[in-house]
Amino acid sequence: MNNKEVKILFMGTAEFGIPTLKVLNDNYNLDAIITNYDKPSGRGLKIKFSPVKKFAISNNIKYFQPKNLKDQSFIDKIKSINPDIIVVVAFRMIPKSIWQIPKYGTINLHASLLPNYRGSAPINWAIINDEDFTGVTTFFIDDKIDTGDILLQEKIKIDKKINAGELHDKLKVIGASTVKKTIKEILNNSLIKKKQEYNVNYKTAYKLDKENIKIDWNQNCLEIHNKVRGLSPFPGARASLINNNGNIKRVVFYESEYFIEDHNFENGQIIKEKDLIKITCKDGYIIIKNLKMEGKKRMNTSSFLNGFNIENYKMIK
Repeated sequence: MNNKEVKILFMGTAEFGIPTLKVLNDNYNLDAIITNYDKPSGRGLKIKFSPVKKFAISNNIKYFQPKNLKDQSFIDKIKSINPDIIVVVAFRMIPKSIWQIPKYGTINLHASLLPNYRGSAPINWAIINDEDFTGVTTFFIDDKIDTGDILLQEKIKIDKKINAGELHDKLKVIGASTVKKTIKEILNNSLIKKKQEYNVNYKTAYKLDKENIKIDWNQNCLEIHNKVRGLSPFPGARASLINNNGNIKRVVFYESEYFIEDHNFENGQIIKEKDLIKITCKDGYIIIKNLKMEGKKRMNTSSFLNGFNIENYKMIK
């Protein structure tokens, strides 16, 4: 079987899957794409197409947007396509009735070195937890989340200056080449599957929510700086300011620096120096370089201070 005879079905929604889609479309018979159904978003609640749907339309590839993956008519549709391989990148939980259909199985691309960082936000948590290395993993899907047999992994060193968005862009390209290698080895019957071991010390990529994206000003400088990096550019590290009158303002931080220095201030004290915002933490100061008021436009610190008098405010969690 030559590559263009290999029928691939892709399932995914996010930008992370686009390089993989390009590889599949260029090298195999990318027969169909499954992506999430359109939902209204933003202030105007306008319908916005996902990156994967846009790719399908621009490349004239048929696509489906099922609301229920367990619907029998959808399952029958997948059976009629009869894919050799299903490739999944950043999608929903796939039911067994779907992932057992392909002749060669259903493979998933995950943005971590499994079994570490199973879950929905592996790139963010790798930076938040100050990991030195991360990578991508391809694995066969089974009936749990991110637990199937490992196929291939690619490991990279994390640059301590980059944020989650920049790491995402590196890993999506590495992921695409890893998927290509994985399919090649599956077709050549040369892959050695590896069972994922359970260990209580493995870390989890918890879903980001309104609580775990807040900054804790009792942490040390590096921990806070890594949270800012790990949540930039989306969803942003959240914090709240309060002034002497009890007025509260909510802010989002996107870029920071820090330095270690003893001080006698309480944690979360804001110190304005010319165009700088310094905030005290456990072992020094965080310098905020890029931020916004919640619901407003993102800007550098100098522009922010031109429109907001930050004096008499301090940070609260």
